[in-house]
Amino acid sequence: MLSNKQALIPYLLLVAALAGGLLWHESEMVPGMGRTVTTGQATVGGPFRLTDQTGKTVGDADFRGRYMLVYFGYSFCPDVCPTTLSVMAQALDKLGADSRRIVPVFITVDPARDTPKVLADYMKAFGPRFVGLTGSDADIKAVEKEYRVYAAKRPLENGSYGMDHSSVMYLMGPNGKMVSFYDEAISPDDLAKDLKQKI
Repeated sequence: MLSNKQALIPYLLLVAALAGGLLWHESEMVPGMGRTVTTGQATVGGPFRLTDQTGKTVGDADFRGRYMLVYFGYSFCPDVCPTTLSVMAQALDKLGADSRRIVPVFITVDPARDTPKVLADYMKAFGPRFVGLTGSDADIKAVEKEYRVYAAKRPLENGSYGMDHSSVMYLMGPNGKMVSFYDEAISPDDLAKDLKQKI
């Protein structure tokens, strides 16, 4: 013999199912209900004053009117950084004349080793249009913060160190605002295709 409470269970389940269905229906009818709504613009990027591979002081305002494709890394990086910079170079080659509207910018997260001279040699591997930027430790920390970049030293067994860092390419607009961003795993073809659409 079922108790009164046990007898109520099927009815309670039915009520719960009806209530769930009603909420689902309302989520379809009421804008924003039951789904993620994003408004505003991501605050990535900001003012900086750094030194390029020729020793010249360069600021964010010097790039106004052109797009910047920005990547943070370091020249002693064994794999991810050179691979990502190569993807950037290949994508820009695929854009043809449109590539003149974009400045590829490499900002070091290892200013102690990445002097202007070191960056000058490193940038040659990716083409003359690349701008390599370095600065004081404080300057680099400030621009990392503006671009929401993570970077930290990782000691190596040989007594040297590597740098753990986020690996994202940022497309900044002619007004200095972020247009888009790309994961390091993107192919040159896909990057070129998206850049062509965005610029």
